[in-house]
Amino acid sequence: MARVLVVTGHPRTDSLTAALARHARDRLTAEGHTVDFLDLEAEGFDPRMTPEDEPDWADPGKAYSPEVRAHMRRVADAEAIVVVFPVWWFGLPALLKGWIDRVWNHGFAYGRRRGGGPLARTRMLWLGLTAYERARFVDAGWEETVTRVLRTGISEYCGMAPEATSVRYVYDSLTAGAGAFEVLDAALGELLPAQEPASHPA
Repeated sequence: MARVLVVTGHPRTDSLTAALARHARDRLTAEGHTVDFLDLEAEGFDPRMTPEDEPDWADPGKAYSPEVRAHMRRVADAEAIVVVFPVWWFGLPALLKGWIDRVWNHGFAYGRRRGGGPLARTRMLWLGLTAYERARFVDAGWEETVTRVLRTGISEYCGMAPEATSVRYVYDSLTAGAGAFEVLDAALGELLPAQEPASHPA
């Protein structure tokens, strides 16, 4: 079983995004995984960069703020990370983007001179909700663009293996209904396949 960090940050608790994040938490817990549920909105995370948390390129060992160090520990403790978010302006919402800016920081998630960093063996699922139909989202080039930013620009840049990172979308999110949960369940099954029961000698 794995230690999983489930992250979300929608301003409404009755949103589909919030419901999917809770579903991920509940399903993973039921399967025996240890889940750390991080609702950035509920926890009052401040996404604004501060001088204390601005990266110092000459000092990869910089000590960041206590708040950020606490979040870094939660990220480092996770063997898998699931981020559920609405696609706003063809990217992450400001709250999640600020979390990446402040927490996935230089000397922690990237920029280490030695070793692969704490995310080198982490599995990652990004689940984005978009009101676009799939064909329109793909034809306009947005799926390729958003996926490249999340997979290559963030996950792989921070040391995650390409095969350990997946980006999935709930299309037509305003009317997706139960189909949204089917997309999430399939993605979770790929991220953390169910383990076969251990066999015992006769």
